[in-house]
Amino acid sequence: MVTEKTRRQSRKVVFFFPSFASSEATAPLGILAVSTPLLRAGYDIVLIDSTITPNFKQRVLDEIKDAFCFCVSLVTGPMIRETVDIAKAIKEWDHDFPIILGGWHPSLLPGQTLEAPYIDYIVRGQGEDSLLELIRHIESGAAPDFISGIGFKRDGKLIFTQERPLRPLIEMPPKAYHLADFDAYERKCGRRWAMYTSSLACPFNCAYCTNSGVYGRKWNALPPEQFVEETVDLSRRYALDMIWVVDDNFLVDMDRARGIAEGLVRENSHYTWSIQATSNVVARLTPHDLRMLRRAGLQQICQGVDSGSSTVLKAMHKDWQDFESIYESAARCLEAGIRPSFNIIFAFPGEGRAERRETIDFMMKVCRRYPGAEFWTNIFTPYPGSPIFSRTTELGIDPPASLEAWADYFPRYTRLPWLNGKEHRRLQITRDYLRLAFDRIPIGADRRGRVTRLLQKSMSLPARWRLDHDLYNAPLELWVNNRIKKRIAAKPAVDAKRLARTPEEAAC
Repeated sequence: MVTEKTRRQSRKVVFFFPSFASSEATAPLGILAVSTPLLRAGYDIVLIDSTITPNFKQRVLDEIKDAFCFCVSLVTGPMIRETVDIAKAIKEWDHDFPIILGGWHPSLLPGQTLEAPYIDYIVRGQGEDSLLELIRHIESGAAPDFISGIGFKRDGKLIFTQERPLRPLIEMPPKAYHLADFDAYERKCGRRWAMYTSSLACPFNCAYCTNSGVYGRKWNALPPEQFVEETVDLSRRYALDMIWVVDDNFLVDMDRARGIAEGLVRENSHYTWSIQATSNVVARLTPHDLRMLRRAGLQQICQGVDSGSSTVLKAMHKDWQDFESIYESAARCLEAGIRPSFNIIFAFPGEGRAERRETIDFMMKVCRRYPGAEFWTNIFTPYPGSPIFSRTTELGIDPPASLEAWADYFPRYTRLPWLNGKEHRRLQITRDYLRLAFDRIPIGADRRGRVTRLLQKSMSLPARWRLDHDLYNAPLELWVNNRIKKRIAAKPAVDAKRLARTPEEAAC
């Protein structure tokens, strides 16, 4: 145990990033963002990512022995499990050691997060300024009452300071990518890649989305010149072959997108990149725009289609979505050599068997008409900060009542009043057959052998037949596929950790 005096003399801050998906592992963007102001202020940073760190819990406990504080960045869901376990272990070692949580979950549920007895402080929203000011106050022993955007405890009471105004992205310091061990990430997922943020927020307000809960709806972005300069340098400095631009809606400003593409072509950039955008803005891209973006290295556009049912889309506040535009987008993207990738959310309130069938038929139609298009599916989960979260009681959903309980809150395992038991199992089987029927290209390297690929490919036709006829009894193909995946699996991603409660559920 270190004394208070010794702790205040330390300039070492330990950051922990809990595992999310080892098959797509790369540097945690949020931690890299808040680290830069600390480094400039003279603090030493140690970053421990459980995905790439053997015996990560013991590593944390060793590093904090001469550290000043412990910080974690996390989102709602399974990442909370490792966080809670390590935070409790730290408090057993030294009850007074400062533990700070930031990221989406503490920002959206600050009160409940801070109530946990092993959490001392939370940082809400953009943390670059708030965390630096907070650490300086802890270091000096000063009261943090006037630091915007934080929460802390005093005499058993929870205290939250005023919101910190959102700063435009162009004013934020560059992220500390040099802290990341890209060699280790490459060993884990087979690829050297990184995330990059070029804009914040989204002007739309989809009912399931948490974006407005953290960033509001005021979209702001970096200029094309900065995007080009930073990403080209990033790719060359760390030998990256791909950059995932994690903006919620990259194509809001079409002129900016064109400027970025033209700049990357001029710079002779060699990395590939992927973006996310709503389908209505993608539909505005001309064939010339798409060809220019492809020349600039763009390989994938992810679009939130979300449902093939007009009824469900209206409930999602997405009645502006046009299916014909989606078909046109898929055709134009493929013609330009860009992969169109579509996201689907099953079991949104108001979706029944008929609406779900509409969605499956839509997916089958797109994938058959436009080979190369892909779909990724999830089960609706009402996350904190989303517009629909306020209706959880009305919908018959009981949100978790503690930080620890949120660890089991994840789309794959969500049980909904209108999707339980057989219906839940049936939908999970449907999703598994959709994966088997049509190829999806993950970020991580494909480590399958030729025989494995041929075996899985041979099951695509029977999978499509089942989806066409809505027949999923005796799912032999899934049993075979699961046996194949077990033989080639490395450390499982969080999404693969079974949280089932009964043997019947575990068999899903």
